[in-house]
Amino acid sequence: MGNQLTGKKFNEDFKKMVVDLYNTGNSVRELSSEYGVSEVTIYKWIKKYSPIHLEDGTSITPDDFTKLQKQIRRLQEENENLKKGYGHIREKVSQSELVSVIDQHKDQYAIQTLCEVLEIPRSTYYQFFQHVESNRDRENKELTEKITKIHTESKQRYGAPKTHQNLQKEGYSVSLKRVQRLMKKASIRSIVSKKYRPYASKQKVEERENLLEQDFSTSSINEKWVADITYIHTLRDGWCYLASVLDLHSKKMVGYSFSRTMTTDLVIKALENAYETQAPEEGLILHTDLGSQYTSEEFMTYVQSKGMKQSFSRKGCPYDNACIESFHAILKKEEIHHIHYIDYKTAKVALFQYIEGWYNRKRIHSSIGYQTPQEVEDSIRRIA
Repeated sequence: MGNQLTGKKFNEDFKKMVVDLYNTGNSVRELSSEYGVSEVTIYKWIKKYSPIHLEDGTSITPDDFTKLQKQIRRLQEENENLKKGYGHIREKVSQSELVSVIDQHKDQYAIQTLCEVLEIPRSTYYQFFQHVESNRDRENKELTEKITKIHTESKQRYGAPKTHQNLQKEGYSVSLKRVQRLMKKASIRSIVSKKYRPYASKQKVEERENLLEQDFSTSSINEKWVADITYIHTLRDGWCYLASVLDLHSKKMVGYSFSRTMTTDLVIKALENAYETQAPEEGLILHTDLGSQYTSEEFMTYVQSKGMKQSFSRKGCPYDNACIESFHAILKKEEIHHIHYIDYKTAKVALFQYIEGWYNRKRIHSSIGYQTPQEVEDSIRRIA
């Protein structure tokens, strides 16, 4: 259904997710049937994106390997130029200054590498700087070990306040702020999160032009798109964010992006994926709310560069963007509210399977004559 259409495109996120599903046990035939892609095309993606396993246990895709080779050649050229420049100023830099630079960056790079780059013997570094563990360091190390034990015994449910109470019961004289600081440094946190409740921003919101004016009617695909962000909770990674782009004519989710952070890059990536797969003509209306990501200069510049017209909801008027909010409500009722996602990666796979495998290709909609969004789009592209 739809895989034989001429000129059908898929963005990079889609291709990589299909390959990930193949590598986790799904057959090419199953993936072809589920997501409307020919088997030949999927085999090409597998060849391009499947990881090459290295001797150290890590892996890299052929595509990334090619990019890495180019980057290495560039870095080698830059390194040669830097060596020539460094040779002229080396004699003007004192040993103590070099030792200080190494000490500042020893957590990021190997000391041996830093010594080689700065042309200083390792023995010189160790003679200049011998770190003696302080009493405070030893106390912090002991406390961190105890905090880790308490956290494990609570099955990762305790945050800093309850951990602090346990430490005091066991005779440790330590402040709550110190416990919070040590837990943050050791990346220890409770898996129990409070329910997210959006709150009003104190920043004054500037009204902008509303081209849509709640007119959701269309005559074809790629005339009017609506976009928004929703929140999805995971046990290990906390709140994650889904940016979505919906075509008002087909009701198809034409683009989306999922991230641990709610940034302008997130909404640009979602729109970029939509533009890449749909290739709309100039003049398309993109409607969003007045969120800071959508009103940012970076996002607005990207919208203009693709020949789109940006439209905004009125402040405090949810009906202006009701269609995309309706999609997010369906997503939560049919998928999210029934599952506890372990982490970001688990949620990302589940969202791909729901959106691409179910919502776009299998879920019928009464508003489009009980067809699927993909069927509506395919019928229009056949005529065109």
